[in-house]
Parts: sequence; C-alpha cells; structure tokens
Amino acid sequence: MNETIKTLLERKSCRSFNKEQITDEHLNAVIDAGLAAPSGRNMQNTIIVAVQDKDTIERLSRINAEIMGVDSDPFYGAATVCVVLGRSCGTTALEDGSLVIGNMLIAAYSMGLGGCWIHRARQTFETEEGRALLREWGIAEDVFGVGNCILGYPEGDFHPDYEIRDGRLFYVK
Repeated sequence: MNETIKTLLERKSCRSFNKEQITDEHLNAVIDAGLAAPSGRNMQNTIIVAVQDKDTIERLSRINAEIMGVDSDPFYGAATVCVVLGRSCGTTALEDGSLVIGNMLIAAYSMGLGGCWIHRARQTFETEEGRALLREWGIAEDVFGVGNCILGYPEGDFHPDYEIRDGRLFYVK
C-alpha cells in the first residue's frame, strides 16, 4: 500500500495534546497542504488564520464553549488553532473550506502531529466578539467560519481502533 493511502486510512482525530508548541516547519507544511486543497473553479475563496497566541486561543475557546453550552475547552488544550474562513461571495466556499481542513488534518498526521476538526466556527464569527476578532486580524467581514483545525503534539497514543460502519458503500455498475 502506498504511503498516501496508508496515511488516509490510519489518520484519527486527536483530543489530547501536550503543551509544546508545534514548530514553524510543521505549521507551514500543514498550512501549505491546506492552501493547496482543490476549490470550485479554482476560486480559492478560503482564508486560514493560524493562531498560536495563548490569549487568543483562550478567547476562541471560550466563545466556542459558550455556543456549545459547556465550560470545558473545545480545543482540548491544543497549542495551535487554524481558523478556516470562507468568503461569502464564493458559491463553494463551505465545501472548499472543508477540503482545506481535510488536507490539513492529513498533512498533520503524516508528520506525527495530532489534529481535529472543531466545529462552531460559523457561529463564532456570527457573534459580535467573533466579528471583533476578524477586525483585529484585518479581515473583511464578508467571511464566515467553516471550521477550526486544532494542531499539536499528541499526548499518549492517539491511534484508537475503530471499524468502518456497514451500509456506507453501494456499487452501481
């Protein structure tokens, strides 16, 4: 089996991270993989905001937790959060952003990083505080949140066994 297929079949979400910040080399490789994701009509209507500032991550975590109705950290202590945004003018920006996050998760796993898609980005940037963050980052407000890709070095084993559920494949020949 080739390495790409092996990585795709083995990748799992990681929800336990050590406190060490990922290297710039790892971060840039993951971002490059995200930016290289296919997009509808090659419009590239997505934006990645790589957040490693602890205060900003805590702020994003708090907003996300409030939306979810919990007091816990939805980012599981990850040292890096990559916020993926779609431009509102892009007809496939949601789908394109999903591919960006998918590429990022696969790239992260291939380098030994843990990663996980954290939802509620759309709701985060619909709040006034979320819109304020966009302004602080210098991003026009014609965007919406697609998802958050958390990254970090895994704490312990993050290779849980699981089976692919039945009933998900049909052939029409």
